[in-house]
Amino acid sequence: MAKPLIVLLSFNLMLLISSVAGVAKSVGDRARKQETGEALLSDQLFAVIDLYKQEDPVGLPGATIPDPMPIPDIRQSVSIATIYMTKMVVYGMSRFRIRYFHTELNSMAVQSQIEIENIEVKGNYTMNALFNRADGPFTVNMKNVLTKANVSLAVDREGLLHTDNIELDIAFEEMAMDFQNLGFMGSIFQSVVNSASNLVYDTIKPYMLSEAYKKIREEVDVRIRNLTLEHDFILPNSITPLDMAIGEMRAVVRNKGLDPFLVPDYNNTAGIFGMRTMHTWMKGGSSFYRYGAISVTMQNNTATVGLHVATQRLTGSTHWEVSVGRGLLSRVGRAQFTVEYIRVAIQIGQPLDLRKKLQLKDIQLELGNIQVRCDGAGTFDYIVEALVNVLPNLLRYQIMDAIENPLRMRIQEKLDCINTEWMVRKYATEFEEHGIDLDLQDFELCHS
Repeated sequence: MAKPLIVLLSFNLMLLISSVAGVAKSVGDRARKQETGEALLSDQLFAVIDLYKQEDPVGLPGATIPDPMPIPDIRQSVSIATIYMTKMVVYGMSRFRIRYFHTELNSMAVQSQIEIENIEVKGNYTMNALFNRADGPFTVNMKNVLTKANVSLAVDREGLLHTDNIELDIAFEEMAMDFQNLGFMGSIFQSVVNSASNLVYDTIKPYMLSEAYKKIREEVDVRIRNLTLEHDFILPNSITPLDMAIGEMRAVVRNKGLDPFLVPDYNNTAGIFGMRTMHTWMKGGSSFYRYGAISVTMQNNTATVGLHVATQRLTGSTHWEVSVGRGLLSRVGRAQFTVEYIRVAIQIGQPLDLRKKLQLKDIQLELGNIQVRCDGAGTFDYIVEALVNVLPNLLRYQIMDAIENPLRMRIQEKLDCINTEWMVRKYATEFEEHGIDLDLQDFELCHS
């Protein structure tokens, strides 16, 4: 069961490692890998996309598991008998389903549950007890086998990422067994035979776990080391790779000219009253940081991303115009504003069949103190400032509750127009070529 977990960890590593400093230098990396015949993660990702278009996806591309799988011979003493099991083969290991996958990028921890509907073990046995002996073929069937795995990563003193802790366990719902040719010993050693199925499980389990443990540690560490050497970077052990990546993203936002940010003009009319804001600039958007967990969860063939992001102090200015009676009476002015912070907790779900649409599952907003200074209202400057500065702070939570539903609807409208599969295929390939230094000049959020 190591292979599917290794594949899941590989995608997690790409999320975690490939966004930190140095990845932007890997221009042409896709072409180099194609020339040398190396497997491209994007190709593997595209194969996973096609797999989950099926109603009941089984297995995972890249997680090639030997089926049937041979198992070493077993010799075990039970009660008054000794059982030898030879030429054992396990069937059904490749027919697995991923039931649960959860990773918290900030803590670099992964939890997964992988289920196999039926595992069959076949082999030959020899049972010796006193002056009696029996031998022949045997079969053990285990149903609803569930493998649970917890894997965590850590940065060592040299700045290299490695597997830190691995916890594995295998359990099943029911087991049936058939030992043939017991003959007279069938009645004498029935108690021994009844415990033999558990014997097979208890003997196979350590072997399977040790092999999985070894493969996970070796293959994951090799992939981490290759990524590290390939992109020539060392991670600090005083800050998590995710927070380091967020720091890099802040620089990207500034370099792309998104801070300060020009807010689109706003126009609203209520009866005979109208209000417009123009030339609104906001500064401080690149001060965003993580204030909680950033997680990816996969369950029931749906992936859910949870984000907890906040900004530091935001400042800005806007030109405003208030009119009465379709412009018969109007007043213009300029306002400067400060928002102490904005915190956003959001959960977005995406069915693993990417032909289906994104869904906004939850959004929670928190707004810090607001301060506004107005120019242009004449003698009403102080009144306007008092109303704007006092009311929003007194009614902050009511305001947030009031705007959450309209905001939720607006975000869902934007999500509905996104073609997730097209976007993943397009930008996964570009990311493999350019890293985070993507050219977003022709970025399209909505694509038909």
